[in-house]
Amino acid sequence: MAKDKPARRPRAETPRGFRDWFGAEVDRRRAMLEAIAEIYRLHGFEALETPAVETVEALGKFLPDVDRPNEGVFAWVEEGDWLALRYDLTAPLARVAAQYRNDLPQPYRRYAMGPVWRNEKPGPGRFRQFTQCDADTVGAPTVAADAEICAMLAAALEATGIPRGDYVIRVNNRKVLNGVMEAAGVLDPADPDRFAAERGIVLRAIDKLDRLGEAGVRALLGAGRRDESGDFTKGAGLSEAQADIVLAFTRARGADGAATLAALQALVGGSAAGAEGVAELAEIATLLDAQGIGADRLVLDPAVVRGLGYYTGPVFEAELTFEIADEKGNPRQFGSVAGGGRYDDLVKRFTGQTVPATGVSIGVDRLLSALTAKGRFADRARGPVVVTVMDRGRMADYFAMAAELRAAGIAAEVFLGNPKDFGKQLRYADRRASPAAVIQGSDEAARGAVVVKDLVLGAQIAAGATRAEWAARPAQVECARGDLVATVRRMLG
Repeated sequence: MAKDKPARRPRAETPRGFRDWFGAEVDRRRAMLEAIAEIYRLHGFEALETPAVETVEALGKFLPDVDRPNEGVFAWVEEGDWLALRYDLTAPLARVAAQYRNDLPQPYRRYAMGPVWRNEKPGPGRFRQFTQCDADTVGAPTVAADAEICAMLAAALEATGIPRGDYVIRVNNRKVLNGVMEAAGVLDPADPDRFAAERGIVLRAIDKLDRLGEAGVRALLGAGRRDESGDFTKGAGLSEAQADIVLAFTRARGADGAATLAALQALVGGSAAGAEGVAELAEIATLLDAQGIGADRLVLDPAVVRGLGYYTGPVFEAELTFEIADEKGNPRQFGSVAGGGRYDDLVKRFTGQTVPATGVSIGVDRLLSALTAKGRFADRARGPVVVTVMDRGRMADYFAMAAELRAAGIAAEVFLGNPKDFGKQLRYADRRASPAAVIQGSDEAARGAVVVKDLVLGAQIAAGATRAEWAARPAQVECARGDLVATVRRMLG
């Protein structure tokens, strides 16, 4: 009789596009997010947590493909309704603002931090689950709210360890681009739907400026563009003269803010929307200057084109200006770590009424990478003090030592593996990044003493200290049992 085949063991691996985070990484992210949250709280923003699952209807048109609601998100049908893991933190905010509009203060200022999920093709550094860190003001119609968000973003970056001089906040305005498109004949202010299709292509083309360059964008503004694979993308059909006006908008940054504003004013011509956008940029600069944020940290830059199809007014991003080495060792600028802007139409989907809103989202993983590149986390994270076990019959004594250290605010743990190999205990302590190990054998116990081994100093000595240096700075000390906490505290500095 044939024996049943044993069941196949499951593979121990993360799903494609996902990753695990371990001790030091988790602690670094938590510390960074807490520093940012403290800045948000200082500015009067309150925390909001929403479910990981939203209805696809609530996520709405901001899905990558609204006709196929399970594309771009992790979605499923439950009792006839499509549900999905949240794609970002902004759509849930719009739902909350509409659902609780009679209960929330107006304006409503909230911050939110947490994971989001996108069912997209993963790649190097591109994951299907990542953390977002947002702050938004809902119900404030003036650009004073946008200026406050920019000032708060600057404070948050500095609180995490990005000093002044290593970042700049670049600000643009969708209304200015609307004015430029009016001047180019792409947008008719009297009949805004007339050129809706071409306007969408123009916005998407400009948004690809960094990736395609001016020549690629010009092709998309004109007849269209064929990529390296041979695929053809239809263009907006603008004339060369019209394309010149649109591209001039992205190059309008002057030597200073005043020069940029003058160039933009000339480009928008007689457009009322364009003039309003230029005035808003000028007001944001004035309000930020009053808070001490001048040209060293704020740049009015028409080349900021991210999300112009989504935002309705000011658009801003924080860019880190220092260089890091790429995979080949060549220096490159780190780039953007945060972005946001005004989106006055999002809540309208639920209420039918325009509700002004503005906000910013910080790229948590990119900011962590930046802080690591700056050497903020150059030293290995300090783990707990390890109380070694020399005699299993004295476990109560070892747990008492660990409890005393914890009561003094010092992280500590008792080794719970096989204590027979003492070297294995020290190797464990090293793997845990322990700064010190506590040792008490029968001889020390009989004398009422304990040995504290400085593992950090011991590693330095092992790396090349002379005999004289070793003698002058011993890597372990013996102290009275009652002095354990004081001895460890001195050793930890």
